[in-house]
Amino acid sequence: FPEMALALWKNLLQTTKKRILQQRRLSLYNGAHGYEEELIKKKLQQFSGGSINLSKEDNGIGILTLNNPKLMNAFTGTMMVELQEKVTELENWKDGKGLIIHGAGNTFCSGSDLNAVKEISNSQEGMYMCMFMQNTLTRLTRLPLISVALVQGKAFGGGAELTTACDFRLMTPGSEIRFVHKHMGLVPGWGGGARLVRIVGSGAALQLLGGAVRVDPERARSLGLCEETLPSSDETGALGEARAWLSQYTEGPTAVIRAVKKVVTAGRELPLEAALRTEKDIFGTVWGGPANLQALVRRPKHK
Repeated sequence: FPEMALALWKNLLQTTKKRILQQRRLSLYNGAHGYEEELIKKKLQQFSGGSINLSKEDNGIGILTLNNPKLMNAFTGTMMVELQEKVTELENWKDGKGLIIHGAGNTFCSGSDLNAVKEISNSQEGMYMCMFMQNTLTRLTRLPLISVALVQGKAFGGGAELTTACDFRLMTPGSEIRFVHKHMGLVPGWGGGARLVRIVGSGAALQLLGGAVRVDPERARSLGLCEETLPSSDETGALGEARAWLSQYTEGPTAVIRAVKKVVTAGRELPLEAALRTEKDIFGTVWGGPANLQALVRRPKHK
């Protein structure tokens, strides 16, 4: 009897430890960093306006809309909190394969709502807001969904940073991405600087940040910041084109698409040995799985 109790206890400890590690892995900052999330959320919720909307389609593609058109979809405090809620919802969406992020009213996002920024002017509170957004955008980046930012109009400041949290970026004619932080006497704080370096390299990142350069679709493509310029400028047309573009990567069994993204995330974030071990574990979840067995029956010819 005692052996059984001990075995159960050990098992419980292992699963609890695993769960804590997973939560830690999802978020960069926790209580150990003097980070008190509930207090930060209370502070942010004082700055209301706009919303973040999420629709989940049957084909496994989610559409996340930044909705504050009268301020060019600038992030208010409540929108920051709502973004976190939507990311949590996406983490729990087991049927999800892809995600499109776009802004309402033909523009992407002009960064933070300056009314909130003026109120959070002391350095410590600014850093808490920064930690909150870094946590959310890091979790967004690590979702097992293939994500694309659909950039129409302007993606400025925090909006430019948000595009870097997606796997891909698509731009429409006349749109621009611009890290305007320098003109605000700032640097990126939502993780956009670190991610930008990984996307375009340190030299180009230094130019974009140091010069607060306007990046049009042509320049974005030559830098590798954007995959493609879509033909349509209007919201409905561009969204349809983004869906079609994304579907080439999300077509197929959900388990396999999600496994692909997990392997890439591990390869990007972990030291080589840890990435290899993670890849082995993910491989184990699909080997002998339904899609694998069906393919063996079909014996596809790869032309």
